[in-house]
Amino acid sequence: MKEQYICHSCETKYNVTEMIWKCKCGGLLDLKKEKGEINLEKWKKGQSTMWRYVSSMPFSEDCSIWKTITMGEGYTPLIRLDENVPHTFVKVDYMMPTLSFKDRGAAVLMAKAKELGVTKVIADSSGNAGTSIAAYAGRAGIHCDVFLSESTSPKKIAQIKAHGANVRAIQGTREEVASAAQEAVELEKVFYGSHVYNPFFYEGTKTYAYELFEQSEKLPDALIIPVGNGTLLLGTYYGLKELQECKLIHKLPKLIAVQAENCSPLADSFSDNEKQERKDTKETVAEGIAIAAPARASQILEAVRATDGQFITVAEEEIQKARVELAHKGFYVEPTTAANYAGYSKYEGAKSERIVIPLCGAGIKGDK
Repeated sequence: MKEQYICHSCETKYNVTEMIWKCKCGGLLDLKKEKGEINLEKWKKGQSTMWRYVSSMPFSEDCSIWKTITMGEGYTPLIRLDENVPHTFVKVDYMMPTLSFKDRGAAVLMAKAKELGVTKVIADSSGNAGTSIAAYAGRAGIHCDVFLSESTSPKKIAQIKAHGANVRAIQGTREEVASAAQEAVELEKVFYGSHVYNPFFYEGTKTYAYELFEQSEKLPDALIIPVGNGTLLLGTYYGLKELQECKLIHKLPKLIAVQAENCSPLADSFSDNEKQERKDTKETVAEGIAIAAPARASQILEAVRATDGQFITVAEEEIQKARVELAHKGFYVEPTTAANYAGYSKYEGAKSERIVIPLCGAGIKGDK
């Protein structure tokens, strides 16, 4: 499958190379691909991991690099939440090698980096993406530096270091962490393994939609997804669109995006029908979605609107309560995932619609 980068703003095209991560105009890059063919027979013959979909990913048919990198990520269980709510399911995406859904994107991104001959990668993260990039970079034999805030959960920092990455802690906001990483990328002339900027990451998270298609008797009416930088929501949207373009589905599920009240720039913009985010934010326990200025804000808003979706915001006490409730049901999750469940509890269609909720990160990752 041939691909190029294409600027989302000005539509300038670039060949895929190690050093390009944004357009000269400052715009973000998407992938321009040949129309993907979804071969259900190939899917069915594949292994029970997300790599059963490799024929629908941006790799040549004879590429085997991913086989040296995979740790069995993906194809996570889809489980009924509770016998009292038979139409609500959870997809346990923390059942991954590094305990978060970010492994979907990191595995694809690092496989592509190795294919490009990358020897060093710089990433920035609030924790989970950095852990995933560190782990898969290690598998690929790529040196990895991860930029984090000094306030990141100590257990996440310890996990990143355990995978062999060099942690570069920054005093400042999530946006300042990203800025520091980008400066280092330009200075050191190395690959920017960004789960936000690099479109190959979304080629991994789109497999969430593929799995739902295969695992469900029918697709849900709504998907409830926590949103900070939007890597799962956008990946899911792209995967659903590909299924629709191949006429395997006719209607997209509604994307219900959840943000913490203390950091809800996208929800604020959505309610006021704006195209960009606002930036008035406070600290939240849901650090994975504590993003004051999402780089792909306009694309996230477009995706939610295109599916007739909506935003829901949740208070800090609602997040804590939701975490306890999920644990009592057997699911020990980190606060960011608890925020997602809190959003589900406030969703008006919860009692009547068929719903899937991703459980994005394991509880132990969010413990201080």
